[in-house]
Amino acid sequence: MKIPNPFKKQPDEQSTPTQLTIEDVLAPQEIEVDFHNLRINDRFFRTYFISNYPRFVEPNWLEPIISFDHSLLISMFIYPSQSAGVLDDLKRKIAEMEATIQTDFERGRAIDPSVEVALEDARGLQEQLVKGVERFFQFALYVTIPSASLEELHNTSKLVESTLASLSMSAKVTSLQMEDGFKSTLPQGTDLLNLTYNMDTTSLATTFPFASSELTANEGIMYGINEHNDSLILFDRFSLENANSVIFAKAGAGKSYLVKLEALRSLMFGTEIIIIDPEQEYLPLSQAVGGEFINFSASSPIKINPFDLNPQLASGENELGRKILSLTAFLKLVLGNLSATEAAILDRSLKQTYQQKGITDDPKTQDRQPPLMEDLYKVLMGMEEPSALELAARLERFIKGSLTGIFSAQSNVAIANAFTVFSVRDLPDQLRPLAIHMILEYVWTKIRSRLKKRILIVDEAWYLMRNADSADFLVDMAKRSRKYYLGLTTITQDVEDFLTTERGKEIISNSSIQVLLKQAPVSIDLLAKVFNLSEGEQRLLLSEGIGQGLFFAGNTHVAMRVVASPKEHQLITSNPQEILARQSV
Repeated sequence: MKIPNPFKKQPDEQSTPTQLTIEDVLAPQEIEVDFHNLRINDRFFRTYFISNYPRFVEPNWLEPIISFDHSLLISMFIYPSQSAGVLDDLKRKIAEMEATIQTDFERGRAIDPSVEVALEDARGLQEQLVKGVERFFQFALYVTIPSASLEELHNTSKLVESTLASLSMSAKVTSLQMEDGFKSTLPQGTDLLNLTYNMDTTSLATTFPFASSELTANEGIMYGINEHNDSLILFDRFSLENANSVIFAKAGAGKSYLVKLEALRSLMFGTEIIIIDPEQEYLPLSQAVGGEFINFSASSPIKINPFDLNPQLASGENELGRKILSLTAFLKLVLGNLSATEAAILDRSLKQTYQQKGITDDPKTQDRQPPLMEDLYKVLMGMEEPSALELAARLERFIKGSLTGIFSAQSNVAIANAFTVFSVRDLPDQLRPLAIHMILEYVWTKIRSRLKKRILIVDEAWYLMRNADSADFLVDMAKRSRKYYLGLTTITQDVEDFLTTERGKEIISNSSIQVLLKQAPVSIDLLAKVFNLSEGEQRLLLSEGIGQGLFFAGNTHVAMRVVASPKEHQLITSNPQEILARQSV
């Protein structure tokens, strides 16, 4: 039934028709009260009261409701009782239960176990009350579910009921008292239902919402300040099921600042850091810590041969077969889409290219000098098949054209420094995805050859996610990194490239740490769906400042503010104004 809005002042004969009060402005347009729910404008509400509680509880046992993955209105009402009156009631109740048990015994009937348990509890409580150890209270707990639609309300209600049932609590809908139930969960301290349950001091203390919003451990590095309670977020990413992380933020939100800070602090604890840097942002930090900065470009003397093999991995496995598979994925980026015939020719030509250097499936031959891109080109030209010649034509610009030397020289890079940065800023945009893929393949091969605690940072990962083969390679690294003591960090400002593809979602699901910093309005709906964000968390991500956002670690997440010491800030800031001011001094 529809009722007049009780919050809205009704006009009378003396009031001016056009005069509005603050109640008129704030009050909803319409309220509809039904048997099982309440509607205010276009929002639906359903209130539950708790009728039964478990016999044994632990501290923070209400945490599943406090941390429920949906907005809830929860009210607790506590009423102290006089011990004298409670003791009289307990004495009478104990006498009744003793009489019941005695009567059943005399008549030869089985004694009701529930009566025996209740009698034991009552005697224990009586003893505690007499000693003054416990006090007696009446406790009421109400839960209101807000929803945008009736269907959502029904679905969420089932989840709330099952969650409460898992805690051995019975939840009842406040049928025919829905309005009173809703008002009882508003922050006005009014209990219009008065549906209470008896509790002593110890039991009552466990109901307090001590749901911890802290991410503080005994080891690890500091990521920032917890916005909820100003505690430190201390965490060891290697303590989770995997050490991978993903960071999403719009440009200028502070994602590189956070990653540099984590890299610097992890380095101090003996973790090896390897970074793929598309914009040369990590050069000052690399110089400050004595790292190795590798600037990869067409004119650079630094070279990586995509045909490299690692003979240390060949014992017991076909390293050549694995290399040909990874090379095929890389060459698809170089050559473009391949038909079935072209793919077969490329596979055959790759094997032939290695055979010409004396490298076969026999691991003993795989420590020889690997072929170059030019050798593959010659093999394709020698086949004299139309499809092979077409592939050779596509490859020619890397052998004789404007891109000569970039991918056709023996490797002269050795990852020996504890802090290694690969920069691809000086490469043309069309070559960056190729270079990043090739560098990652080279790094991955080195990582697999020696077990060591490492973090691999892939900045601007959207370069790889736009190609299916590169995305597959990144997903494979995310899934297998745990076996090699590696934490993979992927960073992007193009959220859609991750969240709209299955490969992107796989990387997120295989990353135990997720960090969301300030977001653009066009991305927030997609993020809210994937990360199950509440309305408050969505507003937080839209309005937060630089270096502020949400930090997810396993099943826990908190609002975070990234902080650095003055010395750290000088090393990691990328603010152009601060950099120019420091250079002018």
